[in-house]
Amino acid sequence: MCFEFDALPPRPPADRVLPRLAGGAAAERLTLESADGTRFAAALAECPEPVGGPAVIILPDVRGLYRFYIDLAERFVTAGRHALAIDYFGRTAGDAERDDEFDFMAHTMQTTIAQVQADIAAARDALAERTGATSFVTVGFCFGGAHSDLAATNPDLGLEAVISFYGTLDPGRFGVDSPDFPAPLRHVDEIRLPVLALFGGADQHIPAEDVQAFDDALTRNGVPHDVVTYPGAPHSFFDRAHEEHAEASEDAWRRILDFLEKVGAGAAAAHQ
Repeated sequence: MCFEFDALPPRPPADRVLPRLAGGAAAERLTLESADGTRFAAALAECPEPVGGPAVIILPDVRGLYRFYIDLAERFVTAGRHALAIDYFGRTAGDAERDDEFDFMAHTMQTTIAQVQADIAAARDALAERTGATSFVTVGFCFGGAHSDLAATNPDLGLEAVISFYGTLDPGRFGVDSPDFPAPLRHVDEIRLPVLALFGGADQHIPAEDVQAFDDALTRNGVPHDVVTYPGAPHSFFDRAHEEHAEASEDAWRRILDFLEKVGAGAAAAHQ
């Protein structure tokens, strides 16, 4: 389990917030359509003064789209980024808003990697149409973190880079062996995009040896990456309720925003 249903994401560091946007911007709930005709829920937070560079596609944890990730999209706006959070369950649960009684795991196990990536593509197109964004990065958490890592294996998604928070690397460790469940460690040799991967050192779901194997493979393959482990931090440490891990959350924000700036500069140079 990731965040509590009423959890809140931490805010970006005050010195990284654009003063005129400190109040944030309310996200707009949308229904998007994937390539196979599936309609699924999303939430768009459009930045009135974007700083340039990639827009952010947020990939939630196993529960799909709920308030935490809508709030996170709004947090990105305060730092000058367009952001759009998506749901995974349009094919099996429709696009209606859900409460904390939703039986998410039954729907999670019906998703496929191809379906999630088709939904990422639809989110990319929606961001381009609504905001004019021309470059994109995924930011995923847990289940979504694994999907974010795997998105770096698919050039057709048109991403510049990927970011993952405690993305599950080998689900076989907890008895999930479905080929449709994301397992980045099994596909790490296919990753071709820059990666920022953030882990908690006290995360019982992702052992240190898996993190090291992931880091080593990216190094071996020459993939630009930064793999960071926060000592003592648990799974889902990126939560305002975890005051004892506020320093890790602030550092994570700084690394994300620095990474987006670097990726944006690289993309701009490539298109000159």
